[in-house]
Amino acid sequence: MRLLKKLVGAALVLGAAGAVAGWVLSAPVRLDTETLAQLGPGDAARGKRIFYAGGCTSCHAKPGSQGDARLQLAGGLELKTPFGTFVPPNISQDAKDGIGAWSVEDLANAMMKGVSPSGEHFYPAFPYASYARMKPADIADLHAFMKTLPAVAGKAPANSLGFPFNIRRGIGLWKRLYLSDQPVVSFPEGTPDPVMA
Repeated sequence: MRLLKKLVGAALVLGAAGAVAGWVLSAPVRLDTETLAQLGPGDAARGKRIFYAGGCTSCHAKPGSQGDARLQLAGGLELKTPFGTFVPPNISQDAKDGIGAWSVEDLANAMMKGVSPSGEHFYPAFPYASYARMKPADIADLHAFMKTLPAVAGKAPANSLGFPFNIRRGIGLWKRLYLSDQPVVSFPEGTPDPVMA
């Protein structure tokens, strides 16, 4: 009986230690102050090119919209996956339902670290794992351009994900394994940055 109590006690201690370690390791990590200092004022003309190169309207335009109406970034397109259904949110300039109240720092943390202004992990259906390689100045340019787009009221429907995929905190462990700001392909030393217009 004494051995059983010791085993149960040890299991409880190990379980608690594992839970604390998991909680700490899965915590959202924001950009450091050095990176945030590189954001700058932003250039909307450059940001327009980044916006279209990033394909923002592919997921965030109102479903079925055409032409300039695609710049109404109300979200709502259902993306069905084996994990459940993801619904891109409203990223219009609406301060309540979109991202109109976001600072350039908020956008940089979302795009490069997958962390919301409230400190929650974003699901990697939002391709921040690719955007993590952007330069901070590019994010500032994108922010400046997005400020020129219309505000659209109304929230997109919520994601519909089953357990355990509905636990955002677990994404922190995924990020530790897969989120990197390092280039996918290494270029030789001295290779100039290509600029596509």
